[in-house]
Amino acid sequence: MNLVGLESVSHEYPNRVVLNNLTIGIHAGDRIGVVGRNGDGKSTLMSIIGGTLKPDSGRVTVRGGTQVGTLTQDDTFEDDDTVARVVVGEGPEHEWASSPAIRDVLAGLLGDVDVTARIGDLSGGQRRRVALARLLVGEWDVLLLDEPTNHLDVSGVNWLAEHLIRRWPTGSGALVVVTHDRWFLDAISTDTWEVHDGIVDKFEGGYAAYILQRVERDRQAASSEERRQNLLRKELAWLRRGAPARTSKPKFRIDAATELIADVPPPRDRVELAKMATQRLGKDVVDLLDVGFAFGETVILEDVEWRIAPGERTGILGRNGAGKSTLLGLIDGSLHATSGRVKQGKTVKLRRLDQRLEGLEKYMNDRVSSVIAEFKTTYNAGGIEMSPGQLLERLGFSSAHIQTPVKDLSGGQKRRLQILLILLDEPNVLLLDEPTNDLDTDMLAALEDVLDSWPGTLIVVSHDRYLLERVTDQQYAVIGKRIRHLPGGVDEYLRLDARPVTPVVAATAKPTAKTTELSGAERHALDKEFKSLERQIQNLKASIDTIHVRLAEHEQGDYQGLADVSAELGAATTNLDALESRWLEVADKLGR
Repeated sequence: MNLVGLESVSHEYPNRVVLNNLTIGIHAGDRIGVVGRNGDGKSTLMSIIGGTLKPDSGRVTVRGGTQVGTLTQDDTFEDDDTVARVVVGEGPEHEWASSPAIRDVLAGLLGDVDVTARIGDLSGGQRRRVALARLLVGEWDVLLLDEPTNHLDVSGVNWLAEHLIRRWPTGSGALVVVTHDRWFLDAISTDTWEVHDGIVDKFEGGYAAYILQRVERDRQAASSEERRQNLLRKELAWLRRGAPARTSKPKFRIDAATELIADVPPPRDRVELAKMATQRLGKDVVDLLDVGFAFGETVILEDVEWRIAPGERTGILGRNGAGKSTLLGLIDGSLHATSGRVKQGKTVKLRRLDQRLEGLEKYMNDRVSSVIAEFKTTYNAGGIEMSPGQLLERLGFSSAHIQTPVKDLSGGQKRRLQILLILLDEPNVLLLDEPTNDLDTDMLAALEDVLDSWPGTLIVVSHDRYLLERVTDQQYAVIGKRIRHLPGGVDEYLRLDARPVTPVVAATAKPTAKTTELSGAERHALDKEFKSLERQIQNLKASIDTIHVRLAEHEQGDYQGLADVSAELGAATTNLDALESRWLEVADKLGR
């Protein structure tokens, strides 16, 4: 029986039908991720399900007694309210503070926010997290979440996924989530709805399963969109070659996936890209030598030592306000170090994509065609010459968009045009600060495809775990005003950044833990072991990548050979876990 049902629902806006005669239901136990291009009706669908928007025709029924909670993208708070009053109501503090469920939500989402603070004094991102916390402390049979991961860092997204997974017993409650965070989709959803062309297509499984079934659907329909299919096949290849957790949960046939990607090469030819990057950059890119930065008395970064190499593809993790954007500012020269030295190579041509639409303001009244006409007539993508028009198409622009004034583009289209103009300038060092803003899952895949063939040094700051793992080869974290290499990737960062069980309402001073002093000889030996472990880990990870490729390309039917390669992968993974555990142990002893 449906908890919420839509029957023959239609809705349209001027000159556009968003939903056309849709009949669909939400059942107890459903965990549904909603995907689709920006503007295709995802938020409209959520508003109709939640009852805040009446459809033009058809009806919405809610089973008697069913409580539906909705997170929208609107903010209706009163500035003079306090965080505590908005989240938990007017009850006395001892009542809500004694609830483990409420403490867990406050710690997971608002650990950095004073619960006595005025709503009007919070940032936009903090207000968004307050809205999510207020919803999650309630008791609901159905939760509708529209972009819940916006303004959450990687740890916050991980906490939210775990909370939603354990929120209801199996077979009870229902969850419908609109998000462009593909890792989050795979973590929480057992079904996927794709909204497009006025209809909703249903797919079993999370994002990985959705991609497989979508490729199958397009292939069986003999679609003429060859470029789009190839992009999806490349996405599927990445999903299948990634961590086992990506493909163990979805219910689809692994042999079908293997057949589809049998001739798909790895996303990037790392050796060739590194060679091209070295040719364009030489040996020196940017060196940060014992760098520190402070605003007045407030120290943001200190003792940062980082020599960025040609062709390096690095993801930067860290909590909101940890200093990630400051680090990018030191690299690109827009900020000047207050201690230490930043040295930039002579051949470096650096561009930065920031969180604003910088660079587009002067073009707002111009048509897209006239804007790109000011740049190069060709663009080299991995040795292939492309026209700006071809690159526009690759980033999801139609021919109609070419004659559209920039001011009339959507937020996502402006973001993609900003990326295009940066690429046409052909930098050899590219800094991306939260590049996923305003992009849907299809456009994120298109951006990743373009970056796969980009031959230069790439530094990405993002809370999008999927993007970081997809386009970068290593990750660093900004923790405790320093940067720290993460041989274990995002999982290692989550361990280091574990959220407290309960929130700190009133700040109290805590004594600094004493560390055992090392002798010079002990420190030298540990430092030597630390560097050796890093080399071993990098070499072993490269070997594991090769084994994954061998598995993906293995001849079907050779079960013994497949078992041998799988055993080799298992042994290598076990060895990697042991090396990383020892690396963490040595790093802690050295205070790194």
